[in-house]
Amino acid sequence: MIDPKDLRKAQLIMLEMLVEFDLICKKHKLQYWLDSGTLLGAVRHGGFIPWDDDIDISMPIEDYNRFVEIAEDELSKDIFFQTRQSDKAFKFDYIKLRSNKASIVEFHEKDKEITYHQGVFVDIFPMLTLENSEENKKFYEETFEELRAYSSISLHTPNGIDKPLKREILIEALDKKHQAWLREDTKIVYSGKMPDVAAGFDYKEIFPLKKMTFEGLEFFVPKNPQHYLGELYSFDYMQLPPKEKRTVHAWKIEFN
Repeated sequence: MIDPKDLRKAQLIMLEMLVEFDLICKKHKLQYWLDSGTLLGAVRHGGFIPWDDDIDISMPIEDYNRFVEIAEDELSKDIFFQTRQSDKAFKFDYIKLRSNKASIVEFHEKDKEITYHQGVFVDIFPMLTLENSEENKKFYEETFEELRAYSSISLHTPNGIDKPLKREILIEALDKKHQAWLREDTKIVYSGKMPDVAAGFDYKEIFPLKKMTFEGLEFFVPKNPQHYLGELYSFDYMQLPPKEKRTVHAWKIEFN
């Protein structure tokens, strides 16, 4: 079990990365919002969920692609920009900001020989828009079921098998259905680059983005965080889960 003082120290390092990311996005006029457990932390705790050990961010696919282009030139030396291109041993299709100040061994990495960068991290997910139809909903759910099967093992894909070429075909199939961001009758969904969660959100409930306090600072969140979290979680997310269901990534955290 991670010492709470070490976890808090790691959270503050991740917060530094989030602040730096936010400044880069403002400089280049890129949109993002807090997602998943980070958004839940903002709503329920005003900051990190006490046992959380990462940060989740989503971006419209166009802003995500632009960030990929500029990240290495803009990020400080304290942050490693992790992609499949920058870190050949990294098996995932989405991007991470990894701290050079602290490292994390996740439970699925325990007792394995890991050669990719293992800094504590910020996950960044690309988001698409799909026409709001039952046909697209079915296509999306079936595509994500396949994506999970062909993705490397992680907290959310424990039975995955790394098949990058098959994933690439599925990711491209989703990308082709993307409708841009001008129609309010669309569903906003996670791109296939992030196979962990399949969820759809109403455009008008996300935009325009607003700011919310997280750890005493302000960051962008969906216009209606309750809608967003309600689509992500099937349980009452405002109630603290029992200790045995408090999901964590970290088996070990070390500081450099």
